[in-house]
Amino acid sequence: MKLHIKYMVSIRCKLAVKAALDKIGLHYGAVELGEVEVKEVITHEEEEQLRVALLAFGLELMQDKKAALIEKIKAIVIEMVHYADEWPNVNLSDYLSEKLHHDYNHLAHQFSEVTGTTIEHFVIAHKIEKVKELLLYDELPLPKYRTG
Repeated sequence: MKLHIKYMVSIRCKLAVKAALDKIGLHYGAVELGEVEVKEVITHEEEEQLRVALLAFGLELMQDKKAALIEKIKAIVIEMVHYADEWPNVNLSDYLSEKLHHDYNHLAHQFSEVTGTTIEHFVIAHKIEKVKELLLYDELPLPKYRTG
């Protein structure tokens, strides 16, 4: 059974989700950004316990399929920009279509409708954040110029 989790955007979030699942005693397989595969059907009580445990970490269990799709798109982009060693050797539109098994036009329309921005602008914003992070930690130094 797949569960979709909102705001799950880092490795630390994955650890928080695993801790919440372990606390409740649920068995799980893959834990990816935005979703987790639970090996059993969970009861309503377990779902509520998980919802409360996730909220303590600033995460949210989602029921809405459209919201889940948007979170998957965000997770893929964040994974690519912040954690991947290199960019995939295909267009972003093809990559997202392949990963999510939807036509890119559908994905782009849903994303824009829900977020008020385009996927491309979301990618650019995260690339800018990544560059700022690299500059801040001197992992991408700028050349120094003499004046005068």
